[in-house]
Amino acid sequence: MSLLSLPQRRFLQDLFPGSDCLLSPEEMVVFEADASRLEGTPLAVVRPETEEQIIELMRWAHAERMPLYPRARATNVVGLCVPQKPGIVVSTLKMDNILEVDSDDFITRVEPGVITGDLQKRVEQDKLFYPPDPASLGISTIGGNVATCAGGMRALKYGVTREWVLGCKAVLPGGKTITCGGRNHKNVVGLDLLRLLTGSEGTLAFLTELTLKLIPKPESTASILAGFANLEEALHAIKIMFKAGMLPAALEFMGPEVLNALSNAGAVPWPSTVTASLLLRFDGSHQALKADLEKAEAIFKACNVLWSTTGIGKDEEEPLWDVRRSINPASFKVAPNKYSDDVTVPRGKLLKAVTGIRKISEKHTLPILTFGHVGDGNIHVNIMYDASDTQELARANAAKKDISEFILSLQGTLSGEHGVGLVKAPYVHLQLSETERSLMKQIKHVFDPHCIMNPGKAF
Repeated sequence: MSLLSLPQRRFLQDLFPGSDCLLSPEEMVVFEADASRLEGTPLAVVRPETEEQIIELMRWAHAERMPLYPRARATNVVGLCVPQKPGIVVSTLKMDNILEVDSDDFITRVEPGVITGDLQKRVEQDKLFYPPDPASLGISTIGGNVATCAGGMRALKYGVTREWVLGCKAVLPGGKTITCGGRNHKNVVGLDLLRLLTGSEGTLAFLTELTLKLIPKPESTASILAGFANLEEALHAIKIMFKAGMLPAALEFMGPEVLNALSNAGAVPWPSTVTASLLLRFDGSHQALKADLEKAEAIFKACNVLWSTTGIGKDEEEPLWDVRRSINPASFKVAPNKYSDDVTVPRGKLLKAVTGIRKISEKHTLPILTFGHVGDGNIHVNIMYDASDTQELARANAAKKDISEFILSLQGTLSGEHGVGLVKAPYVHLQLSETERSLMKQIKHVFDPHCIMNPGKAF
């Protein structure tokens, strides 16, 4: 039996006719969870197509004190889309239009449901480039990327999503609309509400349109996958590369446990002597690219590289990056469940962080996979466990807490790009002081006085 009153059901059905309003448990079951595998209770699921529908919904929900949970592809791994309190899940997948691509202003305007990879393909038709590339870019959406300030493998050179958001339109609880920023690449008028909304995890307002910065598409790209005898030599090679003045577009590392998982999941190109790997991408002119490859290969050779292979252009590069994308499916051959964390440490403490995490793995007798964006100190930490084993689950929770405290002791942060959601909420107090959290709650109250926007998340 629905927990919504008859007038509430009628309002939603009138505003979202037909299949755009889902009310039965069978229809809503897929909207109970996200990639975190946590579950909640949607009272209804609605699929808006226009900003006008969002305005009416926000006005009604504000008056009814009804929680709202914006959702797109639900690829996040921290419970960001899970309806913790019973409420209305608002799917943005029908708001998926690329409204404009302007090669003179170097901008694009999009609705929040546009898939990131689809946008990149579209702008490349005009020889333009949108650099942010979260690992889920083929299925995740721009709205979700902005809500979490997603990073990705090219963040080393191009920065995270917030660097590429020039403007937005948003609807506040109660139905008022605001426009932040615009088409200009520089703007310092007033407080920066745009940056406040970017990364706010859907807790302040509902984004209905986004204006993104574009740049000219690089002339060419090339990638190197290199294997080393140990993690120390791999990370030393990176240090030498930076000191030589090189800045790859992307720079990934894969630790020993990850390489074992990949080899157990299928054939891998490197020999068994390799226990740590680096994956790099360069972009630029053909002439500059050739010089970068030669310089990188010379550095690797001097740093005792055991094995390497180079790909030039998309057809040769994609098989190398498919190795990196295979980590997630391969991880589930290690154990049926995992905590997917993404901690960040100062660049100079990366080796100390990974070594410390391996000690925590030994302490709790659990496999922990470490990999990620070595260039900006962002480590993906996969704590593997079997949730059906209560003792193993307890050890996984203890390991997660130990890792959080250890990373903060290195002056790191609990999240670099995944956000907080529900999974990391119990640990936020370890990083943010009571005064800082209080300020954030006061800001939320200004935007959302009845706490209807994605309650229980972020801080």
